[in-house]
Amino acid sequence: MKRVFISLLLSTIMIFTSSPFASAKESSVDLANNAKSAILIERDTGKILYEKNSDEKLPPASMTKIMTMLLIMEALDKGSITYSEKVRTSEHAASMGGSQIFLEPGEEMTVEEMLKGIAIGSGNDASVAMAEKIAGSEEAFVEMMNNKAKELGLKNTLFQNPTGLPADNHYSSAHDMAIMSKELLKYEEITKFTGKYEDYLRENSDDKFWLVNTNRLVRFYPGVDGLKTGFTTEAKYCLTATAEKEDMRLISVIFGAPTPKERNAQVTKMLDFGFSQYKTHPLFERNQEVAEAKVSKGSEKRIKLVTSEPISLLTKKGEKIDDVQKEVVVDEKLKAPIKKGDKIGKLVIKKDGKVLSESPLVAAKDIDSASWWKLFKRTMGTFNKTP
Repeated sequence: MKRVFISLLLSTIMIFTSSPFASAKESSVDLANNAKSAILIERDTGKILYEKNSDEKLPPASMTKIMTMLLIMEALDKGSITYSEKVRTSEHAASMGGSQIFLEPGEEMTVEEMLKGIAIGSGNDASVAMAEKIAGSEEAFVEMMNNKAKELGLKNTLFQNPTGLPADNHYSSAHDMAIMSKELLKYEEITKFTGKYEDYLRENSDDKFWLVNTNRLVRFYPGVDGLKTGFTTEAKYCLTATAEKEDMRLISVIFGAPTPKERNAQVTKMLDFGFSQYKTHPLFERNQEVAEAKVSKGSEKRIKLVTSEPISLLTKKGEKIDDVQKEVVVDEKLKAPIKKGDKIGKLVIKKDGKVLSESPLVAAKDIDSASWWKLFKRTMGTFNKTP
């Protein structure tokens, strides 16, 4: 790796004097006493503020759809699908049981409508229809799901379907579900769907369908705008919730609560704890330019590096200090072609030589390989400038 900018002072940013993270998980407060497992993290940093059996493999039920929505949002971000294009429902997708939006074989809805049906109504039929749209088949989409889990470093997750319907060897953990949610929330527009309490499908037909969010906290807890509930007889009541207040976004996960009331109460406890004890200090927004780098044999000579996610630092409330350093590290010998979103470096935040956080930097746009004629002219131009 080649260091491009070293220790650029961010003296106006106030952060912590001593790390609060060690004490965060050592809290004696039992926030999820009536659940099989739980976790609370801060979104930008991923820091764990509370956990209980967070690596235990358990059935995630419809929280599975967090990964399904993540792959949908990635496809939208890459431009391989658009919100307005139509998705045709197969016989297989229409045959899904459990939660559904009652798609008929051959029925078409837009990607936006399907996503609405997944995020608000937990539609198993819509999930499979979108899986087939993106990957060609449900099986190929499940392979994508598991590949993404590996890419994210999730060690306690394996998917057999995009819905969360009961299946052998289909499991996740509170920790892994929080990391999936952290990744999904990079795409902030997802909360326009998951944060709605109610909406409609087929509004201009006799089959108008009312969607009511299965996550009641969207209505009753200020700041909650997602993400996904889950229930099966085996999994019991599960919920991955996210809320944002005063520039801090928390993610709270519960597996195996005995009732919906207990599930919501324990998530509420975790969120109340996080917001009362911690503070986020934003440094960079997602897609913010932080550096430029040279590109070898590209249609353009330089490429902009942008942040791949929001970058912040976390403190206990009341802790602050200045003099934070930013270090940009760019991969050696960047060579075209480069695709938008390719990881080509990282941003390191330090204090007194200690690494506080690291985050990938990605290409701001595509850079194609230069034609032989362009490379020839570029070489001749350099030659003509030589004394």
